Amino acid sequence: MDTTRSLFKHEMEIVDYGNVKVKLAELLQKKGITRNRLRTLTDLKYGIIDRYYKAQDIVYVDLGFLAKVCFVLNCQISDLLEYQPPEQLPDDLQDSSSDIQQEEKA
Repeated sequence: MDTTRSLFKHEMEIVDYGNVKVKLAELLQKKGITRNRLRTLTDLKYGIIDRYYKAQDIVYVDLGFLAKVCFVLNCQISDLLEYQPPEQLPDDLQDSSSDIQQEEKA
C-alpha cells in the first residue's frame, strides 16, 4: 500500500499543509545576540536578517543564510526552523497518516 501523501487535490481545493515557524528571534534572544551583532558576524545585510527575525515575507528559504547563521551561532537548522503540522488533516489524508505512523513503528 502506498503511504505517501498526495499534494494534489481535485477541483483546486485549498489544503492546509501546515507551516514552518522561523525561530531566529527566539534563538538570538536566548543567546543574547542582537540583529546588528549577527549582521557583523555573518556579513549579511541587515534587511535579510530582519526579515527572518520578524518571520515576514519569507517565500523561499536561503540555504546560505541558514548555513551562515548556524555556523556563527553554533546551532542546528532545527533551532531556526520548526514544522508545525495542520490542526486538521483532510479526510482523504487521515488514513494515509495513520498508515505512515504504523509503518514508522514497525
